[in-house]
Amino acid sequence: MKGKIARWFDFRGYGFIDVEGQEKDLFVHTNDVTSVSSPEVGDEVEFEVGESYKGPKAINVKIV
Repeated sequence: MKGKIARWFDFRGYGFIDVEGQEKDLFVHTNDVTSVSSPEVGDEVEFEVGESYKGPKAINVKIV
């Protein structure tokens, strides 16, 4: 899937991805980002959807 980083909290190590066609943004943790650099707001990303105990989250996130 593709989306854009909507919010990123570098000091907390997580953020949210805006996915077109979905009502809610998707959670992403810094441990699930495979790129060398940290994501920034507005970065386009490719990812897969996985499950956590709180619901769906982005995994294998790559900055495009």
